[in-house]
Amino acid sequence: MKVFRRLPLAAVAMAAALALPAQAQTEIQWWHSMGGALGEWVNDLAKEFNASQTQYKIVPTFKGGYDESMTSAIAAFRAGNAPHILQVFEVGTATMMASKGAVKPVAEVMKQAGVTFNQGAYIPAVAGYYTAPNGQMLSFPFNSSTTIFHYNKDAFKAAGLDPEKPPTTWPEVASAAAKLKASGHKCPFTTSWVSWTQLESFSAWHNVLYATQNNGFGGLNTRLAINTPLHVRHMENLGNMAKQGLFIYKGRNNSADATFVSGECAMMTGSSGLYGNVVRNGKFGYGIGTLPYYPDVPGAPQNTVIGGASLWVMAGKKPDEYKGIGQFFAYLSKPEVAAASHQRTGYLPVTTASFELTEKSGFYKKNPGADVAVTQMIRKTTEKSRGVRLGNFVQIRTIIDEEMEGLWAGKKTAKEALDAAVKRGNEQLERFQKANKG
Repeated sequence: MKVFRRLPLAAVAMAAALALPAQAQTEIQWWHSMGGALGEWVNDLAKEFNASQTQYKIVPTFKGGYDESMTSAIAAFRAGNAPHILQVFEVGTATMMASKGAVKPVAEVMKQAGVTFNQGAYIPAVAGYYTAPNGQMLSFPFNSSTTIFHYNKDAFKAAGLDPEKPPTTWPEVASAAAKLKASGHKCPFTTSWVSWTQLESFSAWHNVLYATQNNGFGGLNTRLAINTPLHVRHMENLGNMAKQGLFIYKGRNNSADATFVSGECAMMTGSSGLYGNVVRNGKFGYGIGTLPYYPDVPGAPQNTVIGGASLWVMAGKKPDEYKGIGQFFAYLSKPEVAAASHQRTGYLPVTTASFELTEKSGFYKKNPGADVAVTQMIRKTTEKSRGVRLGNFVQIRTIIDEEMEGLWAGKKTAKEALDAAVKRGNEQLERFQKANKG
């Protein structure tokens, strides 16, 4: 007679589990445009969500710059293999809204996923930008940034400037740049994203229109309004600074960012989303100030406009995949997750709860200036300052870059460059209006 040894219960359970087929995870493809330190942040968010549950697996893929990833996704959608989630920068919003049948509104996704979704929980200036006229939120606010003033405290000290007092007006910027140059600095001031910082945010900050029809929110028959005397005066000033070697143009999009992080340029206007990179890689005392303004302009400063990107959900996916997307967005909205993202990157907190949690933790006291982006954005917006939403906006920004490069090189006057930008930009707006009339 054989004697059977009793297996421990744990071993029996393990054997039974191994005998069962493993439950296949639902994979969700997420295309994004975050490189370097921000790419690591995106990968960490996916890892943490994947570890928090067993049903879904977020697979993030870097697809190049914002314009490249958007072009790739449109081509993939036409070919029937679009990703589930696409990160789109704010200038692509009107184009995505007009892409009927290609996207699924985030409010609908959350409802279908059975996830409680309160649009009122999100920072109004952020949520409002991604909301349709009927009040439905179309995309998920993810890495929202705004324009701020970055400066190198060590360079300020060397130039005899107060390192704790960043310039707050444009005349003060020019004066600080002259002192930095005199102390031997080859690049006193630069800027990234010329259209966003010097025209879009500049307009909102001074409570003047960038485009008619309330910057495009009021209808497709919007036209550019960036050749007013105030805009001409500002660009003329920057053009003069360029001639004197006080403003050094470092290229399009965010190419100037690296020159600030390396210490080559002492002052820069750019995205608040640069914060994490400077803290990690900058080898100098880092200061943050508000966007400069002209003190003689009534109503200035008002508020700055949104930048960064949101997450759009592509149409034509399976119900279970939408359920996973809803769970992932709910995870990103958790106060502790959203607060950690804000503190790590310098992007805006997407919810009021995550802002309050950050404030309560003493983060802003420990990191002076980290709250500048938030305080610039949570002011009451006006019809002129709530943002800019234009069709063919990517092309319009390229036109503005081209025309401004003529100014920086001394080939055009500020008025000539802005007049040409308005004329060429309006052709793009007319084209978009005709294509989307139906």
